[in-house]
Amino acid sequence: MNYKRLYKKLLKEHGPEELVNGFVFPVKLTAKQQKEAAEQLAAARKKTQAEMTEETKNSLRLYHLRFRIEDYLDSKEGFNPEFTFGFFLKRYVELLEKKRKDFAEEISIDETLLSQLINNHRMPPDYITIRLEIHSNNIIPATYWIRLVEKQRLHEISTNEELRKKEKKFVTAMITEKQLA
Repeated sequence: MNYKRLYKKLLKEHGPEELVNGFVFPVKLTAKQQKEAAEQLAAARKKTQAEMTEETKNSLRLYHLRFRIEDYLDSKEGFNPEFTFGFFLKRYVELLEKKRKDFAEEISIDETLLSQLINNHRMPPDYITIRLEIHSNNIIPATYWIRLVEKQRLHEISTNEELRKKEKKFVTAMITEKQLA
């Protein structure tokens, strides 16, 4: 592609300031220049990270977890048994670098309940999701925690054939195709 011709055309249509603000022009770098640019970027990132407070680092970790939850909830793949409410709760506690006992105290629940939630032996009541939202300073909303539970429950209900057989015994009549027409 002839970049000079493209640049002249764009310059006629938009003007220099608008081009600067609206476009990034590709630049060809040599291998040596690419390596140097990568080293400069790495040094700048290292410096920035060294200057960050622990509070900022924790906040960034929580936002990373939030985005992982969002990606999972918004994915079209359906339920993934690895990504349960308990999995994300465990990651949350680990990111805070807290002992489970201390974290349970901070949200005023028994350590046994926390363990049951993390190990998927129990589904969380609504008040837990609200406490998690408050604890995270609203970084991870209660609705995200609830949607994780719902995704898991939807999968369980739609795949539990044993429960369907058991419950079928209690249905004495079914709608026929004629009734639907």
